[in-house]
Amino acid sequence: MADTVAPSKPGSAKWLVVIIPYLWMVLFFLTPFLIIVKISLSDTAIAMPPYTPVLEGFAAIGDFISQLDFENYIFLTEDSLYFNAYVSSLRIALISTFLLLLIGYPMALAMARASVTIRPTLVMLVILPFWTSFLIRVYAWIGILKPEGLLTVLLQSLGLMDEGSQVQIFRTEIAVFIGIVYSYLPFMVLPLYAALEKMDGTLLEAASDLGCPPWKAFWKITFPLSIPGVIAGSMICFIPITGEFVIPDLLGGADTLMIGKTLWTEFFGNRDWPLASAVAVLLLLILVVPIAIFQNQQQKL
Repeated sequence: MADTVAPSKPGSAKWLVVIIPYLWMVLFFLTPFLIIVKISLSDTAIAMPPYTPVLEGFAAIGDFISQLDFENYIFLTEDSLYFNAYVSSLRIALISTFLLLLIGYPMALAMARASVTIRPTLVMLVILPFWTSFLIRVYAWIGILKPEGLLTVLLQSLGLMDEGSQVQIFRTEIAVFIGIVYSYLPFMVLPLYAALEKMDGTLLEAASDLGCPPWKAFWKITFPLSIPGVIAGSMICFIPITGEFVIPDLLGGADTLMIGKTLWTEFFGNRDWPLASAVAVLLLLILVVPIAIFQNQQQKL
């Protein structure tokens, strides 16, 4: 009689599928975060690295706790610069996310209602900017927005601006909004398109047959069904915009205050790694709130 092979347990494969993402998160997110927390509880020192380690070797728990220094976190509450940077970052992120939703929703809706044959082409056009370096695309906006740039030339050629006058958008907050909206628009459009594309079109036909006007059908049917895409796109955009550094640094001026620029200055300008780490930890804790809201909404939907 031939030997029978025992069937593999299905639970083992399921366990392996679950444990791999968790290991990835522990290695590349939790471990670096704990290192940053450890540095934030240290003191600044003229050394390399420029801080005094809190824990060396295998010290006792009591010795470790006695070495913790919360001075950096206390300093963040005393200096208004960091509070203003956090508030300004959240404000710019909220306004930018609203603008992205305002621009991206009609684009996603038009893509979802387009012919099935051209939808892949439209999706490709949305992701086409990703084929070029993010830094190069931001640098391109410098040539467009600077006073003698392409925008000024275009307005003068259309007769909308007198010869010799220049548009002062570069190095302003408006330029930051333009750069953010341009850079993050695909991240808003794609989740919205994924939600709208799955919508049953017969619902709108039924509403039309019952005498519902198009604008009312949109607010009663289309928009409520697209809320998962709205939440996903908003969170995907809002969270990285809050800590954005490249766009404010290249397109913004001295008055453009964002926590990403402040963080970079503390790390590389002032070489105050403990304080910069405290800024980063507090930023992450602030961003945990919208992430938790997003997870909660996803479970409800």
